[in-house]
Amino acid sequence: MSAPVTTSPDGREMTDTQYPHRTLPQLVAEAAGRYGERVAITDGAVQLTYSELDAARRRAAAAFLAAGLERGDRFAIWAPNMYQWIVAAIGAQSVGGVLVPLNTRYKGSEAAYAINASGARMLFTVEEFLGVRYADMLADQDLPQLQHRVLLEGAADGCQSWTDFLRGGDATSDEQVAAREAELSPDDPLDILFTSGTTGNPKGVVTCHGQNIRTFETWSGTVGLRSDDNYLVINPFFHSFGYKAGWLAAIIRGARILPVRNFDLDEVLACIERERISMIPGPPTIYQSLLAHPERERHDLSSLRLAVTGAAPVPVELVRRMRQELGFEVVVTAYGLTESCGVVSICRPQDSAERISHSSGRAMDGVELKCVDAAGVEVPRGSDGELWCRGFNVMREYFENPQATAEAITADGWLRTGDIGAMDDDGYVKITGRLKEMFIVGGFNCYPAEIENALCDMPGVERAAVIGVPDERMGEVARAFIVRQAGSDVDEAAVIAWSRERMANYKVPRSVVFLDELPMNAGGKVDKALLQAQGGQ
Repeated sequence: MSAPVTTSPDGREMTDTQYPHRTLPQLVAEAAGRYGERVAITDGAVQLTYSELDAARRRAAAAFLAAGLERGDRFAIWAPNMYQWIVAAIGAQSVGGVLVPLNTRYKGSEAAYAINASGARMLFTVEEFLGVRYADMLADQDLPQLQHRVLLEGAADGCQSWTDFLRGGDATSDEQVAAREAELSPDDPLDILFTSGTTGNPKGVVTCHGQNIRTFETWSGTVGLRSDDNYLVINPFFHSFGYKAGWLAAIIRGARILPVRNFDLDEVLACIERERISMIPGPPTIYQSLLAHPERERHDLSSLRLAVTGAAPVPVELVRRMRQELGFEVVVTAYGLTESCGVVSICRPQDSAERISHSSGRAMDGVELKCVDAAGVEVPRGSDGELWCRGFNVMREYFENPQATAEAITADGWLRTGDIGAMDDDGYVKITGRLKEMFIVGGFNCYPAEIENALCDMPGVERAAVIGVPDERMGEVARAFIVRQAGSDVDEAAVIAWSRERMANYKVPRSVVFLDELPMNAGGKVDKALLQAQGGQ
């Protein structure tokens, strides 16, 4: 592998030995020095320049010190995308706090599990979001380590207001904040993100300052994020796509961050025109929804430039239409997982629509990637195997879980991703499924993502999801869930017939269920557990 190269925000290429590892407070101060009066965040009527964001960060950091936050203490944020989320996060992280983002879809018991499992001492939330009152959901939960509850917005019994919390740090000097910042190193923990918990309780993934900054300096340089981009962050901040590939990457590059609290297609179209949005990331459903909107042509979308997608199959025709009809100059896909700081591989801007559709890119610079068999031996190119990666992006550990850490990371540093894929001669990987989602048809291994990718190329099919269902003769067989394209009358017989012409017989769906929409989780992925519950019997 050639020497790893990272492109800095000022366009310099740096090798591994030249790369300036730094902490989050150093990064934000650096951005303020470089971008100054350029707007960093626009959130409704609130607008902060990079200089003002750095000042807000330092004021929040002082408040955290005054509240007793020690280096390494965990703090949780349970709130929608909003500027206060970012200020609270970078304020605490600047003085050694370790961020624990909580899914806004969590129920009280799920949030309590993450708070207790991480040992979070402070919680930052909102009074209400989409009819859910977060403080009320924790009223009957046992949270013995939680000492502070602060509302970023609104009011509730037993919670301090964000304004009062910030005032609490007014007596803390800049010198005290700077002294704590100086204690941090790039190897200090930055955050703990919890896995989805599809197999047992969620695990807390610990990643550090330096590796996250380098990962998203590399990611943003590869996809081409620029300081003149207006970045509409639709993905939720509690997910690495909205947090790390979202506002963190934007700060690295000096882009303008526009948080979206709740996805409303009409408002998104209006916002693109009003704010001259140039960058929109997200799962394919977002772009399909934009293309299908009946009022799309009435809006000026000419500012759109960059799209980064993933989390689901991306049909070739969708890539073409994004370029031709929505006007995106660059459309790329990427692959990653929480344990890899969110990124492993990325397509390159010059890649063809076919390559973008049928792969998740190649390893980002400085990261190794291989496909291996059950014994950990690399398989021939083009053959399915478990994806393993190694590099600066691999997590430090699962929080307080050495056994799970040892199972996930080999002695020589390879992360076992649990994803199945095949790598071509150019190093591009095609994800074909999860080890845990694999089902066996008559002795043959079937990986849902492989079948889903194929089905999404069928005329009339908008989206597809596949699960294994019991079968008396074969053990299990594939069942497809299909969302038709507008105006399509494709039926079960047509899907099965089309599949038989293009897939090995054991992969062909034996039944098809048509849905208006696939159930999605907050990360933009299909909720396979819900599909199993609804149609897996």
